[in-house]
Amino acid sequence: CLNLPLTPSLGVTEPRISCSGELELKTTLRELVVYLIFLITLCLVTFGMVSTNMYYLNEVMSRLFLERSSAEDHGIDFESIRNMADFWKFAEGPLLDGLSWDKWYGNTTSALQENTSHIYYENLLLGVAQVRQLKVRNNTCSIYPYFQNFTKDCYSTYHYIAEDKSDFGLKNGSEWKYTSARSLSPWYWGAAGFYSSGGFMFTLPKSKEESREKLEFLRQNGWLTRGTRVVFIDFSTYNANVNLFCIIRLVVEFPATGGAITSSRIYSVKLLRYISFYDYFLASCEIAFCLFIVTFIIQEMIEIKKLKMAYFRTVWNWLDLLLVAVSILAIGFNIYRTMAVSLLMEKLLSAENIYPDFYFLAFWQILYDNMIAVSVFFAFMKIFKYVSFNKTMTQLSSTLSRCAGNICGFAVMFFIIFFAYAQLGYLVFGPQVEDFSTFLNCMYAIF
Repeated sequence: CLNLPLTPSLGVTEPRISCSGELELKTTLRELVVYLIFLITLCLVTFGMVSTNMYYLNEVMSRLFLERSSAEDHGIDFESIRNMADFWKFAEGPLLDGLSWDKWYGNTTSALQENTSHIYYENLLLGVAQVRQLKVRNNTCSIYPYFQNFTKDCYSTYHYIAEDKSDFGLKNGSEWKYTSARSLSPWYWGAAGFYSSGGFMFTLPKSKEESREKLEFLRQNGWLTRGTRVVFIDFSTYNANVNLFCIIRLVVEFPATGGAITSSRIYSVKLLRYISFYDYFLASCEIAFCLFIVTFIIQEMIEIKKLKMAYFRTVWNWLDLLLVAVSILAIGFNIYRTMAVSLLMEKLLSAENIYPDFYFLAFWQILYDNMIAVSVFFAFMKIFKYVSFNKTMTQLSSTLSRCAGNICGFAVMFFIIFFAYAQLGYLVFGPQVEDFSTFLNCMYAIF
C-alpha cells in the first residue's frame, strides 16, 4: 500500500489511502463491530428485565389503594386524607377492602385457597400488612418566652434525636412498645422528614373482621398521638401469571404544622429472575456483559500504563472510565440483590402471619435498574467515538472542541442567573405556591 501522488494525465480524481490511514480505518471498524456486540448485549440485559406488565401492575394497584372508586361508600380515599380522623376512616374502610378479596363479584365465595387474599383475584398477598408509626418526644422544641404561659406542650418536626422510643398507651404489645429496625430496609425520605426503619408497629390479621376490630381498638385507645409524625402501611403481593412482586408502601405524614401529607411508593419488580428459557438466555447475556467489562478494564489499564497522564486529557477516555465504573456498580448491585433474594426468600415466606419485608429487596432492585440504565446512556454516548472517522462527525467534534471554552463560560453565567431566579422564587412565592415551596421545586419549576 503506497501513498502515491495523483496523476492528472490519467484523469485520477480520487485520493489514495495511505497504509496508516487504511489501518486506522480497519482498526476503528473492528472496534466498532465489537462495541456494537457489547451494546446489543447490554440492551438485552437491560430491556429484557422490564416489561409493560410492570406498568399495568403499578397502575391497577394505584387505582385500588390511592384512587379507590368505593371511596363514596366510606367518604374518604388515601389522597384525600387531611387529618388523623381521615386516616382511621381510610384504614378501616378502603384499605381493608383493598386487602381482603375473599368474595367474587355477586358476593359469591371465592374458590381460591382459604385464609389467603388474592388482590384482584390474581395477586397473592404475602404474609400480612404492617402498620408502623414514628413519634417525637414532648418539649423537643423551643418556645418563645412570651408564649410559654399559653403553650405547655411542644412537639418538634421529626429528626432522629427527637424520636420518642418510650412505651405509651396500654404498654402491652408491639403497637405500644418501640421496636428497633429488624431488617436492612433503608430510611424513608418523605416530604416533612427523613424517617428511620424502627417504630411502634402492628400487623393486620388476614381476617377482614379481625383487622377492623383491631383498628377500632387502637383508634379508641389513642394509638395516634400529638407526637405522631408519620405512619407507614407496608404490604407485598406476588403475581404468578407475570412473575412480578409488587411492594407497596403508603405513607401518611403528620407534620408539626398540623394536618396530613400523603405519599406512596409502589414498585413492581422481578425478584425471581431465572425461571423460563428466556430468563436463562438473559443470564448468559449477563455473563457476557461481565466478560466485556473485564476486557474493558484490562484495556483501560494498559492504556493508562502506556499514556500515563496524557490518558486523562482525552474526553473519550473519561467516558470510558465512567462507563466501566457505572457498570461495575451495576454488576455489584445485581450480585448482592441475587444473593439477598436467595438467602431471604424462604425466610420471608416461612410464616403466613408475619409481615415479610420485601421493601429491602425492592430497594436494591431499583438501585440496580437505575445503575444499569445509566450504563446504557453512557454506552450509547460512546458510539460517537467510533463514528469520528466520518467527515461530518469529525467537523462536529472539531466544532464542539473549539467552542468548549465558550460553552463552559456561558454555562457558568447561565447557572448563576438560574440559581438567582430560583432563590428569588423560593423566597417570594415559597409560602404560597406549591411549585416554589422548596428550593428544589423552584429549580424544577423555572427550568
